[in-house]
This record gives sequence, C-alpha cells and structure tokens, in this order.
Amino acid sequence: MEFSKKLQQLPTQFFAALVQKVNLALEEGRDVINLGQGNPDQPTPIHIIQALQEAAENPQNHKYSPFRGLAELRQAAADFYQREYQVELNPDTEVAILGGTKIGLVELPLAVLNPGDTMLLPDPGYPDYLSGVVLGDVNFEVMPLFAENDFLPDYHALPDEVKEKAKLLYLNYPNNPTGGTASLAFFEETVRFAKEHNIIVSHDFAYGAIGFDGNKPVSFLQAKGAKEVGVEMYTLSKTYNMAGWRIGFAVGNAEIIAAINLIQDHLFCSQFPAIQQAAAVALTASQQCADELRATYERRRNVLIEEARRIGWHVTAPSGSFFAWLPVPLGYTSEQFADLLLEKADIAVAAGNGFGQYGEGYVRVGLLVSEERLREAIHRIEQLQLFKR
Repeated sequence: MEFSKKLQQLPTQFFAALVQKVNLALEEGRDVINLGQGNPDQPTPIHIIQALQEAAENPQNHKYSPFRGLAELRQAAADFYQREYQVELNPDTEVAILGGTKIGLVELPLAVLNPGDTMLLPDPGYPDYLSGVVLGDVNFEVMPLFAENDFLPDYHALPDEVKEKAKLLYLNYPNNPTGGTASLAFFEETVRFAKEHNIIVSHDFAYGAIGFDGNKPVSFLQAKGAKEVGVEMYTLSKTYNMAGWRIGFAVGNAEIIAAINLIQDHLFCSQFPAIQQAAAVALTASQQCADELRATYERRRNVLIEEARRIGWHVTAPSGSFFAWLPVPLGYTSEQFADLLLEKADIAVAAGNGFGQYGEGYVRVGLLVSEERLREAIHRIEQLQLFKR
C-alpha cells in the first residue's frame, strides 16, 4: 500500500522531529531542559477537573453529542467574549465548537476556499497552518514578520498581485513564535485591508490570556467591522492548561461559522459532552486561575530575559504568549545553534527556521519550565562562552 498523494504532500511535522531528538538524549540518561516544547507544564485547575468528573458520571453524557456542540458551551463562549472583550455574539450563529483550534485552522481553507485559491500566512508562523494549505489544495503567500515592525505584517509591502488574488489571511497575536502582540489600531487596519481586497480574516487567539506588563491582549473582534470580514479562534489549552482536553471554539462572522459547522458535520460528531460542560465551567467561573497562570509566565519571562542579558545575550522581552524569540549568536544558523545547545548543554530549543524562512536567525524558547530550570539553562549556555558581556 502507498500513502495517497495528498498525504505524501503534507509537510514534515516539525515538532515530531524535535521530540525525537529530545527523546534520544533522554534515553541516554542526559538531564535535558526542554525549552522547545509548547506544552503547558501546569495542571488543569481543580474546579474544572471536578466539573468533568461530575459530568462524566451523568449517563446522558455517554451518548453522542449534538453535531454543533452543546448549547451551554456556545452560550458560555458568548458570555466569555462579552465579559472579557465587550464583544456581543449570537451563540447559535456566531460560535462553532472545535476539538481544539488546530482543527479549525486546518479545516478552514477546505471550508471557504477552492483548489488553486491563495491564502496569506505569517512567516515565521505556526507550522501547522501549512497542513490546511496542502489538504485544501490551495496556494499561499507569506507575510514577513520583522522585529523592526514589532513582528506585524506590513500590508503595504505586499505586491499588488498578491493582494488581489488573496482570499484568506491568517494572523496570530500574541504571536507564536515571536511573542509579539497586536494593537487595536493594527486590527482596524486589517479590517480595512480585508474589506478593500475582499479577504477573509482568521485570527488565531491561542495566547489571548497571556499578555505582560499590565497589557491585556486585544481580540480581533474588538475592531470595528471585524465580524464583517472574519473569525477568531480561541482555545482553552493555554488559558486553563487544558491542552490535552482538545476543546476550543471559533467566533465571528456567521457565514464563516456556518461553513465551519458544515464541514465539521461531515468530519466529526463534536466533543465528549462532559468535556464541553467542563469547558463551559472554565469560561464562566472565576478567572483567578488564568490570572495566576499569566503571572507565573511573566515571572518566568523576567528570569529568562534578565539572565540572558546578564551573560551578554542581547534579547528582546516578549510582550505576550509563553514563548521568547531569541537571536542566535553570530556564525550560527538557527539549526546549528539549536543542535549545539542540545549536544553541548543538554538544552532543547526550537530552531527558528522551522517556523518559516524569516525565522532563520532565531530560536524559540518556551516559558514552560520552572524559574530554577530557566536559570540553570542560561547558566549552561554561559559555560559555552558564546556571548560577551
């Protein structure tokens, strides 16, 4: 048997290769500090776990879920957006339940584009955006993200022919991998750009709860006219440490939400009802756990940046997400530097070129280990004498 041509065309899973390298080092008994992962290291808050336990004991939840998900979760998502962002949503027409937002991001091109259409992707960006490109049989053009522009795309710099043929645009703020954030003014510019060129916008708001220095990340839907052109995808994975639960939602434009729901009618039968009920509790109960988690990541960020600067590593502090985007020393490519850290210091980081051609020259570091382990990681790097104070 041979894999289908479609499967053969899929991009190599970047993170799978990284995990394999780390696992080989661990099998050798090495004390690896894994800063390359994007997997939250804290447990799900206990009140959410208890809600799942209670819901799982209800025999009604052992049946098929409604195809479009539970009404109470759609309502909880609408209530969450009203409370957190002052955005009004119709839970019946402007909310789609997702088995994690990766599903929504990969299936959206299949739902709203035709083969040969073009979408715009940030570079560097989340590698799995490319899975939707291949499965949807569509083309893509990149929007380079540069430090000098705060890792925001410059729409004016895009060639006219690219603007005219593009039909779908992906954004992600707070950003993976750069840690950059977007302002309301930028999202308003995005709405104008989308309307002028008739482009659908999808904002990946995975790190929406993680903003630093007292700045709360902005929702794309807070921009005037945003619901006229696009949707936003919100996952519970990061806000509530629910990565393994696989639950999230898309909100916004009713026609796009209808397209997402229709394709999901043919692919899935929604999520286990007990998980949906627990997710509704997460969204509507006290948000103290989310506030405490954000504070934890900010403390870790501060330790990482202070220690890096102490050894002469000239780095910029991320303004959001749980990642730092750090420049590699002169004389190294991203991959060479990442391999050196694993080989000589037992530190795993994600090479920037795995996130696109404009990721070259950086490595992504996750704030997903303790402050002590972050200090230890920088101490090990200091021993390599790669930087001058």
